[in-house]
Amino acid sequence: MKFESKVILVTGSSRGIGASLARGFAREGGTVVVNYLQNKTAAEDVVSSCIDLGGDSWAIQADVTSEQAVIEMVDEIILETGKIDVVVNNAFKPFVFDPDQRKLAWQLTWEDYQGQINGAVRSTHNVCQAVIPGMKKQSQGSIINMVSNLVERPIIPYPEYTTAKSALVGYSKNLAAELGSFGIRVNCVAPGLVYPTDASRYTKEEVKEMIISQTPLRRLASPSDIEGPVLFLASKWSKFMTGQTLYVDGGLVMK
Repeated sequence: MKFESKVILVTGSSRGIGASLARGFAREGGTVVVNYLQNKTAAEDVVSSCIDLGGDSWAIQADVTSEQAVIEMVDEIILETGKIDVVVNNAFKPFVFDPDQRKLAWQLTWEDYQGQINGAVRSTHNVCQAVIPGMKKQSQGSIINMVSNLVERPIIPYPEYTTAKSALVGYSKNLAAELGSFGIRVNCVAPGLVYPTDASRYTKEEVKEMIISQTPLRRLASPSDIEGPVLFLASKWSKFMTGQTLYVDGGLVMK
């Protein structure tokens, strides 16, 4: 499962799951574009580690909720490499998984929902719209959208976050149906609670233990656990898969 000669864009990849995915593609020889919003130093550290692992890499700052910023980012990648083979839409509006501090359903405003929808669906839409023309010309491409197992089993309700991710699943299925005839595949990966990440740092031990106790593999996911499923969906090994959601949560959700 090598990615030599492949160009991969991973949005929101200066830390956490995104950084781990960038390194995973680099380890397999890919050219990885590390997209970030604010932390240039962290993004450059990921780039350095990608190069050390045998891939090629560089960082591009872009707010993926901005259509113009995404167009400029994609144009830069095409100018530099001539193509984009794989996109992983990993960026999302910051969210903290803290059961004690979360807003309850009746406390949420529409603005709370809209912020998460913009972070999940609007950003993905901007990136997809920018890369689809090039992928159509190539008659191939793989788009992987990061969602959450909460869309299937909200073991702790985070309504605004889960609603946005559910919308992203629907968006992805429709995109898969529309783009299949052009050789472009669209799939989702749905992790459970991933630790350690910035989003999960405030998740209390008793909550983690509760999730672990209901997980057949009896542990939480680490960022590196998400690499394999994403690389699989990006590779030729999954060439006849599209419109699917892979749950990567140790069996907490079984589909």
